[in-house]
Amino acid sequence: MLDYRELISSQLPALHLLTGIGWQYLTPDQANTLRGNRRDAVILDGVLSDWLRTHNAIRYQGQRVPFSEANLLEALRRLKDINPTRGLIPASMDMYELLTLSTSLDQTINGDKRGFSLQYIDWQHPENNVYHVTDEFSVEVKGSKQTRRPDMVLFVNGIPLAVIECKRSDLDDPLGQAISQMIRNQGQTEIPHLFTYAQLLVAAQPNEVKYGTTGTTLDYWAMWKEAIDPTPVSAAINRLLSEVEQSALYDWRDEGNKTRQHFATLSDSAIRRLNQRIAFALATACQV
Repeated sequence: MLDYRELISSQLPALHLLTGIGWQYLTPDQANTLRGNRRDAVILDGVLSDWLRTHNAIRYQGQRVPFSEANLLEALRRLKDINPTRGLIPASMDMYELLTLSTSLDQTINGDKRGFSLQYIDWQHPENNVYHVTDEFSVEVKGSKQTRRPDMVLFVNGIPLAVIECKRSDLDDPLGQAISQMIRNQGQTEIPHLFTYAQLLVAAQPNEVKYGTTGTTLDYWAMWKEAIDPTPVSAAINRLLSEVEQSALYDWRDEGNKTRQHFATLSDSAIRRLNQRIAFALATACQV
């Protein structure tokens, strides 16, 4: 039945919520274009390159000096060169340090050569970052043309920081299946390069959500227990998507019209109840 399909029961409600709290939706084709139509790539170069150029600058003797194009390319190279083959946990730790502590690049200004810090994410002013979410994000398996397709990937400035797997509630142990799938995809013969960047992993079904990080074993995935202000979450749950947002979510899908009609037949209160089942865990973990 349509009600029990993962798309209807958990994936689209999650996308509705994430759109409501500020994540811009990308269709799979749009996401592929932004990563150069390479399924072995997981960074949206078309987003990150522009962000690095427009949101980083050198402060030198009261002037704002842009980083050279060579340094911007070097910053991208450093981000991509962290290799998970030596171990996903050490690679993930190196990535965490690079993302949180920035990187130093040498540049000569008026004959004065110094190292200057470039940041990949603006942690002090999160409103300066750009946030995207896409679904059915196909990633090429290492050494193969086969692909794995995480249900949802969330990008900050084009960097994939969160991965979400959705399951329908009528399955046998839906969260266990989602977590096992996430753990499998981290294997060295799978798509570990995605999980080098991912800092948050989420398993979701309509009635429950658990989270982990790269390397978290099955027994240690947990429910989010931190208290949050319900006001912004409630606002997101209650906000109906605009016509443009609905078109972006539905129109490219094979069953887009059927899916759109399904949600159109629900009352506003029913949509809110559907969203609220997974809202607080997702919003706490992934809010802008």
